[in-house]
Parts: sequence; C-alpha cells; structure tokens
Amino acid sequence: MNNNIDWKKYLIVFLITASLFLTASYLSNYFGGQKINQLKAIQDKIAIDILSSETQFSLLSELSCKNISDSVFSSELGELGNKLEWSQENLGATEEVSYLKKYYSLLQIKDYLLAKRISERCKTKSAFILYFYTTAENCSLCEEESLVLSALRTAYPELRVYSFDYSTDLSAVSSMLQIYKIKDTALPALVIDEDVLTGFHSLEDLETRIQESFKLQGTEKASAEEQSTQ
Repeated sequence: MNNNIDWKKYLIVFLITASLFLTASYLSNYFGGQKINQLKAIQDKIAIDILSSETQFSLLSELSCKNISDSVFSSELGELGNKLEWSQENLGATEEVSYLKKYYSLLQIKDYLLAKRISERCKTKSAFILYFYTTAENCSLCEEESLVLSALRTAYPELRVYSFDYSTDLSAVSSMLQIYKIKDTALPALVIDEDVLTGFHSLEDLETRIQESFKLQGTEKASAEEQSTQ
C-alpha cells in the first residue's frame, strides 16, 4: 500500500516538474523570439537611416552656403550611433552588427569629409576630432577618453567627434590608420587639425586645443571676408 502511495507521489512530482520545465522553456522561447524580433526591427530602422543619411550627403554637397546651417548635418549620424551601440550591447558581436558597424564607420568618414568641405567653403564654425580606440581589455584608458570626448561634445555643439574601432576590418579605416601612422600600442589616439595625439588627454587639454581650432577658423573667416570686400 505504501509503495502504491509513493509511486503516485513520485508521479505527481514528476508531472509538476515536467510542467514547470515546459512552461519555462515556452516562456524562454517566447521572450527570446520577441527580443530577436525587436532587434531585427531596430536593424531595419538602422538600414533605413543609413540610406537616408547617404541621400542627405548627396543633397548637402549641392546646397549653397546660405541654405546650410550648423544643425543641418550630423544629427542623424549621432542617432544612428546610439542605435548601433544599443544593438551591440543587446545582440552581441553578430555578423549583422559587424556589418552595420562597418557601414556606420563609412558614414562617419563621408560625414567628416562633407563637413570639412562645407566648413572650408562656407567658413562655418566647426572643429573635428578623429578618435581611434579599441576594446577595454586592450586599452584601459579608451573608456576614460570616451567620457572626456562626450563631455567636450556637450560643451561645444559645433564640435564633431568621429569614433573608429581600431580593429574594424575595413579598408577605409585601415587607410586612415596608415595616413596618421596610428599603432594599436598607442591607443587611445586623437587627430585634431591634422595633429596626432596618442594616449589619454584630459578635458582641459583638449578644450584648449578645440578653442585654438575655433580661433584659427575665426581668423581665416575674417581674412576671407576682408578679401571679398576689396
């Protein structure tokens, strides 16, 4: 009799355990599927933003100076960078994220070249920093430098900071590394007005350099206006 009761008890425990396992598995698959769908939706949105930005680059290159304001370009690129960062943190180093990261790097280079061209042609107030970094495991100071650059960008809206992962397998990024002779042993690295700065630089140091860059542009603009009136 006791054996019969024990058998029923074990059967009930087994059924409860199996039921809990199947429920947990179902919920895990359901929420996992929801997460994947959400990430795919974000990837699709990023792809649309990329196409939009490329079209915007073509339009801006044809505009006259009077139709260009400081806020016309680069704002969407910053938004795109935030979405890509979210995807990297939530999706991980997948092939899709790697592809988007390369595409985003190309967009940054295109935006940098366009912004410099417009700045020179229209004498707009702007400054540029190219920032090269790598993973925290291989660069203990890169994260600190990123925080400094974020604070600097907040303080100076006219400043444009373009960030590139040293390990990005992209010929355009490799070309920039060769042009500025940047090595993986000298990261973080910054390029300001064609000057290459390696290692960590404080907010005060970079702020001084940015102000000098703005001052230099102001002198060039005044000189150009003087020549146009003669």
